[in-house]
Amino acid sequence: MRNQDQLQTGMTETPLPVDGLFEPFAVKSLRLRNRFAMAPMTRAFSPDGIPGDDVAAYYRRRAAGGVGLVITEGTYIPDPAAGSHTRVPLLYGHDSLAGWKSVVDAVHDEGGQIIPQLWHLGVERGPQPRLNPEVTTASPSGIALDGTRLGRELTASDLDALRESWVAAAVNARDVGFDGIELHGAHGYLLDQFLWDRTNVRSDGYGGSLEARTRFPVEVVAAIRDAVGEDFAIVYRFSQWKSNHYDSRIAQSPDELAAVLAPLVAAGVDVLHPSTRRHWEPAFPELAGDDGELGLAGWTKRLTGLPTITVGSVGLDDVFTTAFTSDGASNTAGIDRLLRQYENGEFDLVAVGRALLSDPEWVLKLREGRTAEHVPYSNEHRAVLH
Repeated sequence: MRNQDQLQTGMTETPLPVDGLFEPFAVKSLRLRNRFAMAPMTRAFSPDGIPGDDVAAYYRRRAAGGVGLVITEGTYIPDPAAGSHTRVPLLYGHDSLAGWKSVVDAVHDEGGQIIPQLWHLGVERGPQPRLNPEVTTASPSGIALDGTRLGRELTASDLDALRESWVAAAVNARDVGFDGIELHGAHGYLLDQFLWDRTNVRSDGYGGSLEARTRFPVEVVAAIRDAVGEDFAIVYRFSQWKSNHYDSRIAQSPDELAAVLAPLVAAGVDVLHPSTRRHWEPAFPELAGDDGELGLAGWTKRLTGLPTITVGSVGLDDVFTTAFTSDGASNTAGIDRLLRQYENGEFDLVAVGRALLSDPEWVLKLREGRTAEHVPYSNEHRAVLH
C-alpha cells in the first residue's frame, strides 16, 4: 500500500512500463491490437442523421493514430422519440447505413475495429426536440432528471416496440460490418432512467425494487443477444452519475452494484464500460481500507469477472504528457495511476476521449515516447471535425 502522498500525486520512484496497454485483446467478435479505445463522444456532424465522408475521415484518423477500438458517438435507434438533434447520426435508413459502411471500411483499412453506440435519450430528449418534434417525449415515468414532470410514461406496448427498435439497430450494425455494439445505459439516458429510482417510479414489474428497475435493460440485452447470435460482442456502458447530477448513484454499495450487473451479464453482455468523470476516483469512498480506494472499473471487474473498460479524463491536464518522455522521466500523476490500476487487474481496456479530439495520434505518440508532442486539449477542438 502506498502512502497518502503517493496516492494523491500518483508518483512512484520508477515509471511503470506502458507496454501492457499495447498487448492484444480479444473477446467474441472483437480482436483488438491494443487496449486503447476511443471513447464515444457526440459530435453532431451528420446532417439529417447521415454520416458523410468527413465523419469517415475523422474516425479513420484515430484508427491510423493507433486506437485499437473506435466506439462511435451515440447513434439513434429507430424509434421516433429516440433523439432530439437532426445532426446526430442514425443507425437506420438506407443513406445513414451506407454512410456508416464507409466509416467501418475506413477504420478497418487502418487496422482498427469499430462498434457503434446505440442511444435513446428518453426524457433527456427534452420538451422541444428538433428531431420529430411532433412526437411526445417518453420515459419510464415521465419524470425529468430534476424531478419535474416531462412528457409521458412509456406503456407496456411502448416497451415491446422499444425492444424491437434496439434489436433492429443492433442487427443493422452487424449487417453494416461493425465489430460489435455498445448500448448506452449511462448518464441519465433511457436505459439508465429505468435503473434510477428518481426517474423510475413505476408500479408495474419494471419499477420499485432494484431488480425490477433492472428488468427492461436486461430484456433489451437478451433480445439483442437472441437476434445477433452468440459471437457478436455486446458492450454495456453504465454510470452512477447523471447529466448535471454528478453525485447520483444507482447503486449505494457493492452489493447493489452486483445486483444491477449480474442480470445484465447473464442476459449476454460481454464487456462492461463503467463511465466515470475521473478514472482514479473511488467508487465507494466510504468503505474502509483498499475497498474504499477501488474505482468503479475495478469494482465492476471484481464483481462480474467480465472484461472492463475504464474511462474518465484520461490524457487531460497533462496527465500523460510528461510521464513517458524519450529519456524515461516520470513526474506526472495520471499515467502511473492508470498503469498501476492495469497492473492490479482493475480493467482490460482504457477509453480515451477528449485527448483524441485534440490529437488523433495520441496513442501512437504515447507508444513511441513522443508524449512531449501531444497536442493539449482545448474546448475549441469540440467545434470542429478534424
